[in-house]
Amino acid sequence: MTHPADIERHPDIAEMRTRYELAAASPTAQALDGLTVLSGLYLAISPWIAGFSGLVPITVNNLITGLAVAALGIGFALAFGRTHGIAWIAPVIGVWTIISPWVIAGRMETTPAIVSNVVVGAVILVLGLATLGLAGTRAGGMGMRRRR
Repeated sequence: MTHPADIERHPDIAEMRTRYELAAASPTAQALDGLTVLSGLYLAISPWIAGFSGLVPITVNNLITGLAVAALGIGFALAFGRTHGIAWIAPVIGVWTIISPWVIAGRMETTPAIVSNVVVGAVILVLGLATLGLAGTRAGGMGMRRRR
């Protein structure tokens, strides 16, 4: 029977973690992670910057989803090897951000809300897709050949 402690010492696990750490340290990955955090923070405070904070439902939506995106970016930057499995969430939040002014109940589709959400949603979508692309590169494209 295999014990969790035995799995942690498996050479393939150690090699995979090393590859993730090296890839996460690349300038491209660091830029994507930093931009993801900044996009999330902008989304969280966008109602006050763009001037639609009086619309409570979209304000709360942007605050919560923005903080979630910022937390994802921080997770990707600090421990990509442990957070790569949820990298698909960022593009989903990007799409939600784009459509949320029309989906949220009530009249939320004001010009500032639409412009702000569509632009930052598109940025989050692109950054999320790029992070997903790097997840494949980080996991599988960095020398999957076994060294013997």
